[in-house]
Parts: sequence; C-alpha cells; structure tokens
Amino acid sequence: MIGGFFIAMSAKAISELDFAKLDGLMTTVIQDHASGRVLMVGFMNEESLRMTIESGKAVFFSRSRQKLWRKGESSGHVLLVKKIQTDCDTDALLIHVETVGPGVCHAGFESCFYRTLEGDAWTETEPPTYDPAQVYGS
Repeated sequence: MIGGFFIAMSAKAISELDFAKLDGLMTTVIQDHASGRVLMVGFMNEESLRMTIESGKAVFFSRSRQKLWRKGESSGHVLLVKKIQTDCDTDALLIHVETVGPGVCHAGFESCFYRTLEGDAWTETEPPTYDPAQVYGS
C-alpha cells in the first residue's frame, strides 16, 4: 500500500522503464496530489524508485552528491507517495504526493517553482512558508 493506493510495481514493471537515456537516472516530477501543483523536479535511479515504492516515501538520487537521499531526512518535510505514473516514452516519472511539512523547497517555499518571469527578471511571486535556517541551520 502506498498512501491508500495499491501500486503493483514489480521488478518486471521497473525493468520496462528507460533509465538508459540519462545514464541510469530518470527525471521525476513531484506533484501535490490534492492541488495538482508541481512541487519539485528530481532524479531517481532504479534503487531509489524501489525504495520509494517499498517505503511509500520519496527517495531520490542526488547528482551533486552522487548518492541516494530521502526527502525530509534533514528537514522532516516528507513526501508521501499517492500514485506513480510514467510518460509515453517510459523515461520520466510523475509522482503524486501528500506533503508533510510547510514546504518542499530547501529555500523555504512550498514549491521549488516560486519565481515567475516578469519582463526580463525572475521575481519571487509567493512568500516563503518556513525559515530554512531554523530547519537546516545556518
């Protein structure tokens, strides 16, 4: 069971995904299950996808640190998986989640998409939802 939805993601189903296009990684879009808002984009490899399915909580692969990371391991802002979908090319994932915590973005916002192009500049168009210094330290 993942978030009340049964997901039968067998080894066969995972093997049908195309992790080869991005050298073992798959672009993963995270969307709020209730509102439909896109919260973040990350990357998963086969291991992090398996861990996500088994735990019901989003696990990603950090390209900069070259290791797995569980969303919320530092902040406590966890992503509870409700549904997993793939695109027509089977090379990207869309994961619907329920958020635990005031925001997904490490910069203190509900979503990583808090800047809007206005003229020739990116402008913060929503207020932060938490203080990252209090969550992660300075």
